[in-house]
Amino acid sequence: MTVLPPDGTVVVVGASIAGITAVEELTARGHTGPIVLVEAEVSAPYAKPPLSKAVLSGAAEPESASIPLAESARIRRVRGDAAVRLDVAGSTVGLASGEPLPFDGLVIATGARARTVADLGGNTSGLEERVLRTLDDARRLRDELRTASAIVIVGAGVLGMELASVAASMGIAVTVLSNEAPLLSQCGPFVSALVEREARAHGVELVTDPSGVTLVERGGRLAARLGSTVYEGDLVVSAVGDRPNIEWLAGSGLVCLPGVVVDSRCRVTDRIVAAGDVAAFGSPPRRNPHWSNALDQARTAVAALLNGDEAPEYLARPYFWSDQFSLALKMGGHTPFLGEPDVLAGSLDDLDALVQWRRDGVPYGALAVNRRIAISKLHLAAGNPTANII
Repeated sequence: MTVLPPDGTVVVVGASIAGITAVEELTARGHTGPIVLVEAEVSAPYAKPPLSKAVLSGAAEPESASIPLAESARIRRVRGDAAVRLDVAGSTVGLASGEPLPFDGLVIATGARARTVADLGGNTSGLEERVLRTLDDARRLRDELRTASAIVIVGAGVLGMELASVAASMGIAVTVLSNEAPLLSQCGPFVSALVEREARAHGVELVTDPSGVTLVERGGRLAARLGSTVYEGDLVVSAVGDRPNIEWLAGSGLVCLPGVVVDSRCRVTDRIVAAGDVAAFGSPPRRNPHWSNALDQARTAVAALLNGDEAPEYLARPYFWSDQFSLALKMGGHTPFLGEPDVLAGSLDDLDALVQWRRDGVPYGALAVNRRIAISKLHLAAGNPTANII
C-alpha cells in the first residue's frame, strides 16, 4: 500500500466542510506539498446548517455562515470552476474551463445538491422548484418569505420541518405535505410524534398521504397535489432529500452508487479518498450526510492518504441536531430510534430531558431535548465512543 509523498500535490475537489477540513488536516499533519482547492461556487465556503435556521429567518446575515480558511502560499484556490472529469490512470482532474489538474493525491468532497420533485418524476408543471441547499437559495427564500402569507412545503424530513418552523415564526400560514409523518423514517416514531405535536401547536397544517406529492401549475405558479387536493401558496418549496454530486466521475471507473464507495479508511484507491455527503460506506454502501460525519471522514481520509494502512479506520459517531418550533433536538446513535426510550434526566412533560434507547439491553441511541449537553456525554448515552466532535 503506497502513501502520498510528503511534498506531493493534493487536489481537493469541493469546498464543502469535508473539503475545507481536508485542507486544514493536511497542513496539521505536516504535509508540505501544494494543495489545490476546487470551488465550484464563486462565494466563499460556508456552513449549511445555519441556512435553514438563523440565515433563513433573518436572525443572522448570510455572511455569518462563512467558513474561514487560512491563507497559505501552498494553497491554490480555484473558484467558480467545477470539476467535470477524473482520469484515474493519468492522475488528473479536468475542470470545466479546460484546465487539467494533475495530482499525487485526490480528495473527493463534492457533497450533494438538493433533490427535487422533478428528480422523482413528480413535477408536471415545467416550473422551477424552490429548494434550500446553497447560500443563494437561502438568500432568495429569505427575501420571498418576507412578503409571503402562505407557504406549502413538500417533505416532512428535518429540512422541511425546519423550514416550517421558520415560516410559522414569521406568521406565515404553513402547510407541510408528505407521504409519511414528520421525521418518521429518519428518526423513528417517538421523535416523529414529538415534532408533529409541536408543529401542530404552532399552527402548521400537516397532511400525509402515501401516494406522494406531484407539482402542478396554477395561475402561472407552482401548486402541489396530494391525493385529490391541490394546495396553493405564495411559495411552494421542495425539501425531499439530496443527491450526491457524482456526475463528473462518470467514465472514471469509480463505483458511485449510492455515492462514491470507499473502504473503512475513506479510500477509493491508494491515492484517492472521499469524504462527506458524497461518500458511501459499508455493505451495502450507504451515505450518511451529516455535518459531524463529514468532519470525521475528512480527517480519516487525509490520515489514510498520508499513512496508508497505519491510519486508523473511520469510526462512525452518528450525531446531528435540529432546531424547530420549541424544540432543540440533539441526537446521537444509529437512527431510526424504535420504541419508547428511557428517561435518563429531566422530564419529557417539561420538554427538557435526556432519553436513551436500548436494544437487547445495549444503548444504541440518545436524544437531548432542550438540554445543554456535551457531545461526548450524548455519545456515551448513545453507546458511541466519547471523543468530542468539533
